[in-house]
Amino acid sequence: QVQLVESGGGLVQPGGSLRLSCAAPGLGSEYYAIGWFRQAPGKEREGVSCISSPRGDIYTARAVKDRFSISRGDAKGTVFLQMNSLKSEDTAVYYCATAPYYYCSARGSSWLPRSVGSWGQGTQVTVSS
Repeated sequence: QVQLVESGGGLVQPGGSLRLSCAAPGLGSEYYAIGWFRQAPGKEREGVSCISSPRGDIYTARAVKDRFSISRGDAKGTVFLQMNSLKSEDTAVYYCATAPYYYCSARGSSWLPRSVGSWGQGTQVTVSS
């Protein structure tokens, strides 16, 4: 288990932007995937975006592909999710997660909750006027 610390959630109006941050300072390997899931009330947890290390493969869910972007920070195990043009349907608890590196690829078929090794505590994102 790796400790993950998230920040950046909050309340924003439709069309606004937020930037989520996640740090996993205890990651011991150079080979890992890190990214985000979200869970809206009454819905299953779904993969949003991930990035692998060291190769930098990126997956972003189709529903957010043109609005969200993931990037790595300079420190190992640091990742950001820039969310633009937010919609009410983006309202959810967003969870940072890590997994073995091979679970993050451009196809995204393996970025699933069952692939995850460690979870963050979650940060609430609410999009409302």
